[in-house]
Amino acid sequence: MDNFELSNPEEPPKRKMFPARVWNILTILVLAAILCVISVFLLIFINPNSTLNPFPPPTLYPSIPPPTYTVTPRYTLVPSWTPTQAVTQATAVPRSTHTPLVTNTPELSPTVIGQANLNAQAGYAFEVQAGSPSAISWSTFHQDSGCDWSGVAGQAMSLNDEAVRGLFVLLGGSMPGIENVDKKVMTGLADVYGPGGFEITLADTLVASEGTLWIQLLDQQNLPLSDRVYFNTYDDCNKNLIVIYFDQVH
Repeated sequence: MDNFELSNPEEPPKRKMFPARVWNILTILVLAAILCVISVFLLIFINPNSTLNPFPPPTLYPSIPPPTYTVTPRYTLVPSWTPTQAVTQATAVPRSTHTPLVTNTPELSPTVIGQANLNAQAGYAFEVQAGSPSAISWSTFHQDSGCDWSGVAGQAMSLNDEAVRGLFVLLGGSMPGIENVDKKVMTGLADVYGPGGFEITLADTLVASEGTLWIQLLDQQNLPLSDRVYFNTYDDCNKNLIVIYFDQVH
């Protein structure tokens, strides 16, 4: 056998291992970082508007409530006048009056029936105008009308000679064929007689009566603003419309 000289081959250099202390430190740092991240997420979850949140939610503006619908009255109502007690020493002061509407045709001119209740009770806010009631032909205001109608109409005026809207006009009394007449309209609904005009149909025929019908102004609480104004009606085409104007006196 040949004698070989045995020699130990050189061992490769061993890798230097990190000490266990370094790994422990790195582990602690990683755990601390995880805890910090979790804490930040919890803070953002609890308070999204926190300064730690890189993507804060958009600012919410207060919601606008839906519009509130209100009822607009079809007709303009005016404040009502409350009747006052009569003053025994009150002195009537003359004031301007409105001239009743007339036409150039003599037969259509209003016929003065009388001035009953002209000097109304001092406690009422309205009195009948001089010359009222008057009887004229219905065709004065309704050109295409015939004789098969009878009614009462007029207007209410304020102290400033302005039309008064929103007052009630009550028609009462009796007439041939009707023992108890009870109708109510509002001023301002018949502007053919003026901005504060009213019109009430008595019948679809000509009716004659003597002092059995009356009208009266009322406020929104149905309290009287004028005395009852009695009037006559006629079985005549030229007198089938009774016109009564009211003036405010205080």
